[in-house]
Amino acid sequence: MVLVGLGLAIYALADCVQARRYVRTLPWGMWVLVILVPFVGPIAYLMAGRPTAEQARRSVPWAATTTAGFPEHERPRDVPPRGPEDDPEFLAKIAEERRHEQMLKDWEAQLREREESLDRDDSAREADTEDDRHLED
Repeated sequence: MVLVGLGLAIYALADCVQARRYVRTLPWGMWVLVILVPFVGPIAYLMAGRPTAEQARRSVPWAATTTAGFPEHERPRDVPPRGPEDDPEFLAKIAEERRHEQMLKDWEAQLREREESLDRDDSAREADTEDDRHLED
């Protein structure tokens, strides 16, 4: 039973210290003294002195902005892209890779056409050479 009372007092005292500006009914220092009374004090604080949920959320006087209450080094920055499809640099990289792949495919097609035209020219020359040989014979 003593451990329950001690645990309740520690919890109430920690909560009171953290919510120093927003305790209800009595001044903060009075609640600290009340909490030190076994069993009754912590229960009284939790029922009558603990800040309401609205008071706990509004922890700074200028809470109208999204970054209010943050020290500068902890202030939230712009949210980074969540996935590759939201990252403009990633999308630009993919577009560049696609252009590069298309350029290579076009280049390969041009080379194939040149080789085929050279093969046709060689075949035509060989045919002409054979015709010339037949004419000489």
